[in-house]
Amino acid sequence: MSNLGKLFIEGVYTNLKRVFLASDRNTDMQLRHDVLNGNVKPTEKVDVTACIGCGGCSNVCPTQAISMVPVEPEEIIEGLVKSAVPKIDEMKCVNCYYCHDFCPVYALFGVPGTIHPNDVGDKCDKDIERLIQHPSKISEDKIKYIAQFLSDNAIIQKTEEQLDKSEG
Repeated sequence: MSNLGKLFIEGVYTNLKRVFLASDRNTDMQLRHDVLNGNVKPTEKVDVTACIGCGGCSNVCPTQAISMVPVEPEEIIEGLVKSAVPKIDEMKCVNCYYCHDFCPVYALFGVPGTIHPNDVGDKCDKDIERLIQHPSKISEDKIKYIAQFLSDNAIIQKTEEQLDKSEG
C-alpha cells in the first residue's frame, strides 16, 4: 500500500509541476511568434498525386469533414479515371483516421500504414513482392461491403479475361 501512496504523490507532484510551472512546454519564441501571426502553414494532409479519387475517405468520414473536389480528369489505370480529390475541412475533422485507414493507397496524413489513436494491431509480416505477383482473392461479400463506402465511379470490376491479360 505504501508503494501505491508513493506513486500517487509522485504523479500529483509531476502533474502540478507541469500544469502550474509549464515545465514541459519549452517553445521556441520565434516559432510561437510565427504561429500566432499565421506565418506557419499547416502540413498538407492529402497527397493528391497518390490519391486515386475513389471517394472512400469522404464516404467513411463520420463528421463529413471530407469533400471531393473536382480536378482535371486523369486516367490512372485502364478503366479508372481520377476526376476528384479529397479536401479536408480542418474545423470538422476530429482526427479519427477512418479516412486514412480506409484509403487503399494511404494518400492521407502521410503515413504508409494504418493509424489508430491507441496504436493497436500487429505489424504486417506479409511478403509484399509475393502479394504483388499473386494477389489475394477477395470474396464477393467483402467487395460488396467495401463498395458501399465508395462512390459509384470508383468501383472497377474486371473479368477473369481482363485479369489474365493484365497478368500475362
